[in-house]
Amino acid sequence: MQSHHGSFKGVIAIIIASFLWGTTGTAASYSPDVSSFAIGAFSMGIGGVLLVITARKTLFIDYKLMISQPKVLLLGAASVAIYPLAFYTSMRLSGVAIGTVVSIATAPFFAAILESLISKKNISLEWVLSFVIGAIGITLLTLGRDQSNDPSYSINQQSLGILLGCIAGLTYAGYSWAARSLIESGVHSKSSMSGLFGCAALLLLPSLWFTGDNLFSSATNALVSLYMAVIPMFLGYLLFGFGLNYINASKATLITLIEPLVATFLAVFVIGERFKIIGWIGVALVSLCLLMQTIKPQKQLRVPIKSM
Repeated sequence: MQSHHGSFKGVIAIIIASFLWGTTGTAASYSPDVSSFAIGAFSMGIGGVLLVITARKTLFIDYKLMISQPKVLLLGAASVAIYPLAFYTSMRLSGVAIGTVVSIATAPFFAAILESLISKKNISLEWVLSFVIGAIGITLLTLGRDQSNDPSYSINQQSLGILLGCIAGLTYAGYSWAARSLIESGVHSKSSMSGLFGCAALLLLPSLWFTGDNLFSSATNALVSLYMAVIPMFLGYLLFGFGLNYINASKATLITLIEPLVATFLAVFVIGERFKIIGWIGVALVSLCLLMQTIKPQKQLRVPIKSM
C-alpha cells in the first residue's frame, strides 16, 4: 500500500502536467494554416521520440516484459496515435475550451470502465460523486459558450467536434490504462510511457509527409510546433508517467480535469472565446470535482461495477 506522501507527489506531478497540456489549444491557435492532424502528429510523434531517448536505459531493461504483453502495448500505442488527431481536430471544430473540456472530461468515465471490466477494480463512491459533479460542470460549460460573435459557427460542426472529443477521451483513457497496467506488471514508469509513445511515433511521424506542409513555413509555426512537442508532450508526459507510479488511471484522468480549466481561461483571455454565466458555473463545478480528487478521505466506500 502506497503512502499518502507518495500519492501526494503523484497528484502534484499530474496537476503540473495538466497545466502544460492546457496551453496546447491556445498555442495551436497561432498556427491556423497548419492542419490539426499535422499539429497532433508532430507534437505527439516528436514527444514520443524524446521520451524514448530519455528512457533508453530503462527501456533496454524492460522491453522484454513489455513485449510479453502485446495486447496492452498495441492498445496503448494505438490510443496514443489516435488521441492527438481526434483532440486537435475537436478543438479546431468546436473551439479550444469545449474541445479540451469534452476530450478530458469523458476520459475518467472510459478509464473507470476499462479498470472495472478489464482489471476488475472497484470504483469508489467518492469517485462516482466527483465524476457526477464534474460531468454536470462540463455540460454547463459546453452549453455556456457564447456563439453570437462567431460567424463560422454551425451546430453540425460543433457536434462533430464534440464527437471527436469523446473519441479523444476514449483513447486518452485507453493509453492511461495501458500505461498503468504495464507499470503494475513491473515496467518502470519511464519505460511504460516512452514505449507507448515511441510505438505511436512510428505511426504518426510518417503521416507528416501528407499533412505537414506548413509546420515550418513561418517562424511562428516553427515555434508553436517545437513548443507543443517539447513542453506539453515531452515534459508533460514525463510528469504524467511519474504520477501513475502512485495513483491509478481513473483518479489520474479525473485530476487532469484541471487541463480544460486552464484551456478555458486561456481561450477567454487570450483567444477571445466568450461564455455565458452558466459556462462559468460549469467551471466552478469542475474545480470542485478537482478539489474532491486531491483531498484524500480517511475512509473510502467501494462501489463495485459488474461486467455485463
